[in-house]
Amino acid sequence: MSGFFLSIDQGTTSSRAILFTEEGQVYAKAQQEFPQLFPQNGWVEHNPNDILQSVLSTCKEVLLNSKVDVDKVHAIGITNQRETTLVWDRTTGKPIYNAIVWQDRRTAEYCESIGTKEVKALICDITGLLLDSYFSATKVRWILENVEGARAKAENGELAFGTVDSYLLWQLTDGKSHMTDATNASRTMLFNIHQQCWDEELLTLFSIPASMLPEVKDSADNFGMTMPSLFEKIIPICAVAGDQQAALFGQACFAPGMAKSTYGTGCFVMQNTGTTPLKSNNKLLTTVAYRLNGEVTYAIEGSIFMAGATVQWLRDGLKIISQANESDGFAECTPLDHGVYMVPAFTGLGAPYWDSDARGAILGLTRDSGIPEIVTAALQSVCYQTKDLQLAMENDGLKPNILRVDGGMSSSNWTLAFLANLLNISVERPEITETTALGVAYLAGLQAGIYKDKDTIASLWKSDKVFKPTISNDLRDKLYQGWLKAIAKVRH
Repeated sequence: MSGFFLSIDQGTTSSRAILFTEEGQVYAKAQQEFPQLFPQNGWVEHNPNDILQSVLSTCKEVLLNSKVDVDKVHAIGITNQRETTLVWDRTTGKPIYNAIVWQDRRTAEYCESIGTKEVKALICDITGLLLDSYFSATKVRWILENVEGARAKAENGELAFGTVDSYLLWQLTDGKSHMTDATNASRTMLFNIHQQCWDEELLTLFSIPASMLPEVKDSADNFGMTMPSLFEKIIPICAVAGDQQAALFGQACFAPGMAKSTYGTGCFVMQNTGTTPLKSNNKLLTTVAYRLNGEVTYAIEGSIFMAGATVQWLRDGLKIISQANESDGFAECTPLDHGVYMVPAFTGLGAPYWDSDARGAILGLTRDSGIPEIVTAALQSVCYQTKDLQLAMENDGLKPNILRVDGGMSSSNWTLAFLANLLNISVERPEITETTALGVAYLAGLQAGIYKDKDTIASLWKSDKVFKPTISNDLRDKLYQGWLKAIAKVRH
């Protein structure tokens, strides 16, 4: 083994550290879950210290258990839950409030109050996003308006804002790096994706001082060095990317038209559209896929709030399964058209509905319904939501024939088989499903000079299994029409 990359994959429900070889193989990994905080209905927060300590402990664990000499670690890459918002004191480095998570809906009413046709058009034209509490801008504003003294400190240049990547960079470099990359910046609702800079008009709209903002870098770039006290030696941080963009990169979706879908806490379908940002007419998002050597590659994205989190709710909320992998067993002995539909709108509905007031429901229950039907409906709900995104993309003139999948739920053969049936296209799972962490390892490798170019990386991608559609068009239509009726029941 000539060398390794250490990927920090900081997610919504857990933090992971993964050591990759130069060939893109997982050498060692560690994972640690941390608490989700729900202080009020529709609010979702994280303790920033939980985020930081889980990252540090998993990094140290993976280095210790793997017995890899730290000198052989070429670089660190950071990939992160996007939109989640932190504000901290520049002097102490301590956050002034909990991290407000991307799922949080506390600013939905504010978004509605300023949501004139003109404001919505302005935001869409500049950022490629929709006006929604999902993104960082209104979360920053909420902190400045609701934490005592925050507004005055921000105006005096005493506070820093960042998404999770920026916060980790600050902590890992002892405050020397206040940076982010173009993918994460493009999810804040403050970044001009055409000019690749923070937008003064939007900063004024949301009353956010420019002094709070991090420097925006390429996805593969020099993000500073770790403190010597952390990992026995200084390690360069050579890559940062939002989790979904990192997964697109890890899936080697480098050509326009290539698409991937990640099934983590949420579900995110992203399609590469090349060097031209395409505007959706179906409430999909235009976003930065990656930026290398100053050149931007764009993507169209559909975001679903609840995927793996739905199965987690079956386990932790309903307690009808004890482990996520039990769900396949229930689904395998349940007919596809069992009649029960679950709409997991626990924090509203994402694309293509963008209905923050919708709430979850289980519909179609009869005396024959039981745990197998409810578990199966939960798995199917993820596929139905993906079908919603597929149709929205098709209506925008984008139609991938193959969907590359990854994330925790992609280990479920039953779910992927149903997904292929519902989408009526091939669904392809790679050998390495840790594509989010892998993508940022590849980016770090580009910056460190280990990989010559994207073609070198693409040659490392290998397929594990392809799922092809097998059901009739009639059954497919019947199942999806039932889903649309269920969605109509929960819409605000």
